[in-house]
Amino acid sequence: MMDDFQALLASIRPVDMELTSAIQAHLDDLTKPKGSLGRLEEIAMKYALARGTSRPSLKRKKVFCFAGDHGVAAAGVSAYPAEVTPQMVYNMLAGGAAINVLSSHAGAELTVVDMGVAHEFEPHPSLRIEKVRKGTSNIAVGPAMSVDEVLQAIMAGARLALEAHAEGYDLLATGEMGIANTTPATALYASMLGLPAELITGRGTGIDDEAMQRKVAVIKTSLEVNAARLSSPLEQLAALGGFEIAGICGLVLGGASVGLPVVVDGFISSAGAVAAMKLSCKVSEYLFFSHLSNEQGHKAIMNRLGARPILDLDLRLGEGTGAALAMLVIEGAVRTYNEMATFSSANVSRK
Repeated sequence: MMDDFQALLASIRPVDMELTSAIQAHLDDLTKPKGSLGRLEEIAMKYALARGTSRPSLKRKKVFCFAGDHGVAAAGVSAYPAEVTPQMVYNMLAGGAAINVLSSHAGAELTVVDMGVAHEFEPHPSLRIEKVRKGTSNIAVGPAMSVDEVLQAIMAGARLALEAHAEGYDLLATGEMGIANTTPATALYASMLGLPAELITGRGTGIDDEAMQRKVAVIKTSLEVNAARLSSPLEQLAALGGFEIAGICGLVLGGASVGLPVVVDGFISSAGAVAAMKLSCKVSEYLFFSHLSNEQGHKAIMNRLGARPILDLDLRLGEGTGAALAMLVIEGAVRTYNEMATFSSANVSRK
């Protein structure tokens, strides 16, 4: 599996910057003052470069919501018990979650991916079962996953991206569901970005002050007990991450390998994206960070990455909700790029 993983990384190429001049010329020829569509023009440029064409299309969209359980939930770092993870997966499969509503609103298909839920699901048309194991191990005691397990999770996510590309999708989005998963996500940020745990640890699902202190302590302990296993991004992801976070990492890598842009949701999804960026610096050219999470620390993380999320709505639900909304903005940017008249073709005088 390591050979397949290395081949995946080797297949990721930087975008063709030679297209920039043609894309910019078209943006400037649209019937508007130059730059007047603000970030929509920036988004259209990035999307076109990621797709490798000055005339990109955006028709089919898909959200993947990765689900997994976490051994660290036993440390009392979440306001909800671990059994809520499978309950919420069932809610999504029944169409009752926020991501169902917002993905439908965005005109995007939704697939829930069981990466490591501590429950056995029956087959369902909207469920993809890629279970590595029934939940990770407790990161406060030892590594969450073995290297073989994290590779299995990454390659499962990558396969989803490659299949979506083969099926004709133009834009993918990440989401997640996993009780206690802000804890491994925060530990990953602390390790991969060198940010202090106190700065970036948030209240997740709404923990009280006592649980918040415990959560910070658990994250610090996790970094200490796994210190010998943090010498590379792959080892960091295995030691501190989660099956759903690794799946998101794989989706990002897989998308980049075939020029398929991925819209990253909030705090937890961003951890999967950061892992992918550490494994291949070129993947950032294929990523859209959808929104600035209300979760404490996300702003510091985005600042460290030099990223500017598309939306800022105080969201902290996860599931892919912010990514689904941002898909609409990206689609709007591409439509204005493709469908507006140009000065060259319309009877409109230039400045």
